[in-house]
Amino acid sequence: MPVNFAQLLIPDFSLILCGYLVCRYTALNRNVWQQVESLVYFMLFPVLLFQSIMKSPLDLGAASNFIGAGLALAALSIALAYSIPHWPWAARHIDPREHAASAQVAFRFNSFVALALVDRLAGPQGQSLTALLIGLCVPLFNVAAVWPMARHAQRGLARELARNPLVIATLSGLAANLAGLHIPVWLDPTVTRIGAASLAMGLMAAGAGMQLGHLASARILTMSVLGLKHFVLPMLACGLALAFHLTPLQSTVLLTFSALPTAPSSYVLASRMGYNGAYVAGLVTLSTLFAMLSLPFALGLLLPMLTAN
Repeated sequence: MPVNFAQLLIPDFSLILCGYLVCRYTALNRNVWQQVESLVYFMLFPVLLFQSIMKSPLDLGAASNFIGAGLALAALSIALAYSIPHWPWAARHIDPREHAASAQVAFRFNSFVALALVDRLAGPQGQSLTALLIGLCVPLFNVAAVWPMARHAQRGLARELARNPLVIATLSGLAANLAGLHIPVWLDPTVTRIGAASLAMGLMAAGAGMQLGHLASARILTMSVLGLKHFVLPMLACGLALAFHLTPLQSTVLLTFSALPTAPSSYVLASRMGYNGAYVAGLVTLSTLFAMLSLPFALGLLLPMLTAN
């Protein structure tokens, strides 16, 4: 079935644009959006993450090759994101503090786009595999996102993790999932609506906080983070699909996972931890646009090469 990638991503981009315009051309200025960021960070996003992981089936005994490939891709993406300041052509041009805040953009992902896209590409089986990746990778990626910022600010990592609402939500959701607990049926509609609100408000807050001049001042870091996210990771996913002998369905899910836009909460996390949120907001916006290229690259070029073998 042909997939219109722009159609899937334009809603996210439109919300970012709405936040940008509302903040600059109405009375709802930065003072208002700072309060919105707090609401998203301390309540809305944690509820969304907890619900997403609670509802993701974690059958760790099944699809062991797929799990291995997914975790290998996650580990490589984190390692490469951390290594950017040590690349020969980038080291002299990168501010370590900017890198600490933006490294997360190179490995985090928009789970809503993932589920919507895989549903069209691979149906319920594909969604189950995607949910498994979400359940495994979200806790890992949230810890990996916090670590460089806590380290650069010379704060204790354990202390930062213990007080970070996104990490608390993901780890508690994982524990509840493995314990076999479920959100009560009567509570699920409320939790679902909070999750939907978090996505919309998070994207609008990213738009409100965006200052495009910050992107121009850190061109090398911007190109490195987005190049890794939207070109290198799909290539790695293709190699891992071959190395782990994944089925066509598993390869489809892994390649989709590798080419997604970054998580909207990247901006909120950087901003609330005292970093340059305006720069990260710009990266979130560009990542949403670049995904319109990386998804066709991964699924229209690399995937047919895999399935033809």
